Amino acid sequence: MSVMSDIWIREMAKTKGMIEPFVEAQKREGTISYGLSSYGYDARVAREFKIFTNVDSAVVDPKNFSDQSFVDRSVDVCVIPPNSFALARTVEYFRIPRDVLVICLGKSTYARCGIIVNVTPLEPEWEGHVTLEFSNTTPLPAKIYANEGACQFLFLKGDQPCEVSYADRAGKYMGQRGVTLPKL
Repeated sequence: MSVMSDIWIREMAKTKGMIEPFVEAQKREGTISYGLSSYGYDARVAREFKIFTNVDSAVVDPKNFSDQSFVDRSVDVCVIPPNSFALARTVEYFRIPRDVLVICLGKSTYARCGIIVNVTPLEPEWEGHVTLEFSNTTPLPAKIYANEGACQFLFLKGDQPCEVSYADRAGKYMGQRGVTLPKL
C-alpha cells in the first residue's frame, strides 16, 4: 500500500472527478490552508453546522439518535460551546476509487487550539460529502471557520482492488449530501 502524491491526486480529480470542487494549489493567505498538498488534500468545511446541545437532557444513543440534540446553523463562523462538539461537512464531494482507502487527519492549526477533527476512513468506492466532527476539548468556546481548511485526506492505494467495496455492500452512507446524522 502506498500513499499517493499530488501528481496522482490532481490526475484523479481532473479525469475521474475524485474531488469536486478541486483546488489545485494550497490556499493560505489569511485563511486556514486548503487544497492540494504534497501527499494529500486539505478539504474545507462548509457553512452547514449542527451544534450539539443538551437543552432537552437527551441521551446520546447511536441506535436511536435524535436530531433534537442539535441546533442547525448556516454561518461563516461556528462557535462550539466548551467541552462540546459540532457536526459539519466538507465543501468537496469525494468519489473514492475501488483500490483506494482514504484516511483523514485534523489540521494542526485546530489541534493546537484543542479542537479535534474526527472522520472515519473513506472506503473504496464510497462517494459523498464527508461529515466532519469537531470536538472542542477546551473549557472555552471555540470557533470553526467555514470555507477554510478543516482536515487533510491521505490517499492510500492498495496493491490490488478489494473484493467487496463500499458500493458493493450498498453502504448506508453512500452518496450522502449535507451533514449526515448516525444511521442504523
